[in-house]
Amino acid sequence: MLKQTPLNITHRELGARMVDFGGWDMPVNYGSQIEEHHAVRTGCGLFDVSHMLPVDLEGAEVRAFLRRLMANNVDKLQVSGKALYSCMLNEAGGVIDDLIIYFMDENWFRVVANAGCADKDLAWMERMNAEWGAGCTLTPRRDLAMIAIQGPDAPRVLNHALPGVDSITATLKPFTAAAMGEMFIARTGYTGEDGFEAMVLAKAAPFFWRALMEAGGKPIGLGARDTLRLEAGMNLYGQDMDETANPLESGLAWTVDLKTERDFVGRSALEASEVTQQLVGLVLVDRGVLRSHQKVHTKNGDGEITSGTFSPTMQQSIALARVPLGIAPGDEVEVEIRDKALRAKVVKYPFVRNGKVLI
Repeated sequence: MLKQTPLNITHRELGARMVDFGGWDMPVNYGSQIEEHHAVRTGCGLFDVSHMLPVDLEGAEVRAFLRRLMANNVDKLQVSGKALYSCMLNEAGGVIDDLIIYFMDENWFRVVANAGCADKDLAWMERMNAEWGAGCTLTPRRDLAMIAIQGPDAPRVLNHALPGVDSITATLKPFTAAAMGEMFIARTGYTGEDGFEAMVLAKAAPFFWRALMEAGGKPIGLGARDTLRLEAGMNLYGQDMDETANPLESGLAWTVDLKTERDFVGRSALEASEVTQQLVGLVLVDRGVLRSHQKVHTKNGDGEITSGTFSPTMQQSIALARVPLGIAPGDEVEVEIRDKALRAKVVKYPFVRNGKVLI
């Protein structure tokens, strides 16, 4: 039996094509995936991300607990509402999950886990909490629904759906959040556009979704979510990194704090590891479509595409690929596609941000 979000009936009423996404019954599109993609780049798109799991961590030792648990340093979070992107690593330096951590006060942090990793994330945090005697209270918030409101028109749409909320959202800088009772609004997203991720009580989600639609928001499925995030150069767990790949070889070195003396799970393994690979962007020169697991031939040895797609914004095939060190933007490589070696150019990603092509 597939798990369902509080918006499952709403998606079906809207004619969404539903698929099994990591055990969840989720909308892949509501019609044209290409039109949905462009709707986010030019207007405002709505995403049901209620399959993701917010976890509230509370207690006097919660900051110390997260300081030891996360690869990024939560001591960077000093202002209420500030968010931090971080990997949570195992002892071997592999990525258990990539998460967003919100600091609300010294006794309350909120962590948002990816859907496919939610159960193992929670189990890992509970295990570390017990082993370290941190005494934190961990509360998974499945009573909340999450809706992402993304695109250049997102501020207007959100304010129209919730009149007066702009008194709060207008002051929210990127990667900050505000709590209003049980409602939680963050200026974050997974599309490369301006926007918000809002958490509301599950029972209120269908009404909120309809209000956002009436304000001009367009329902967007998982298909466009993937092309948008790849254009924005954002990693996808399970493809661009996982427990077998460390963040230093996954384009995530900027999320790992090795400058301070703070110890964290996986640090010693990272410091002892020999980094031989890197994550780069590719744009296909020849005709074809780049897909994950295709082999990449470079002057320094072989690599592999981790995520690939045809970019609706650029009208070109693009990818993220893990390749040997020494390969730089401007280099040309070959990608094996259906027994053919097609040319691709190495580029610095992101490919698209805020509606603009950067390549």
